[in-house]
Amino acid sequence: MSTSEPALDVVLAGVGPRLRALRLRKDLTLTSLSATTGISVSTLSRLESGGRKPTLELLLPIARAHGVALDELVGAPPVGDPRVRSAPIEQHGMVMWPLSNQPGGLQAYKLLVRPGEPRAEPEQKVHEGYDWLYVLSGRLRVVLGEHDLVLKRGEVAEFDTRTPHWFGAADDRPVELLALFSKQGERVHVRARPKGSA
Repeated sequence: MSTSEPALDVVLAGVGPRLRALRLRKDLTLTSLSATTGISVSTLSRLESGGRKPTLELLLPIARAHGVALDELVGAPPVGDPRVRSAPIEQHGMVMWPLSNQPGGLQAYKLLVRPGEPRAEPEQKVHEGYDWLYVLSGRLRVVLGEHDLVLKRGEVAEFDTRTPHWFGAADDRPVELLALFSKQGERVHVRARPKGSA
């Protein structure tokens, strides 16, 4: 017997009492529920008493009749709060909101890049990793080696950070973008289409 079987037995044992409580809360008789679902009164009664194992074929029409999610009938555990609640980080003229909680590996951020002093020759940096940038609003200047590009809303850049690089606001307005940074040099398989290609 696998370790998941006892847990499954506990879940299945709780279905009957849940079905009965829901039916009584809705003030329905077994006969009226039978008429709505097409399931016989005796089958419904055995489901509620635990004499019949619940199946998807039986539970779906019951869930529909009660107007509830299937999860409510089987007592699925509630999903935890999915929100990422990280404090913003301010550095190098940017505000960075971490969008992922996992340490190491790929890191996701929303960035607000404030306009700074216009630079003809920005100071490019080099380090291990791989970056992916998606512009949400504004215009982002990306200097990558000998390339000097301006990305507009909806455009994407990805690059190996061992190539000398710099990015900042392209004009006097702030830029909002999503960024994935990888210290391990993992490649993200989303690529911007070269200009002029269909």
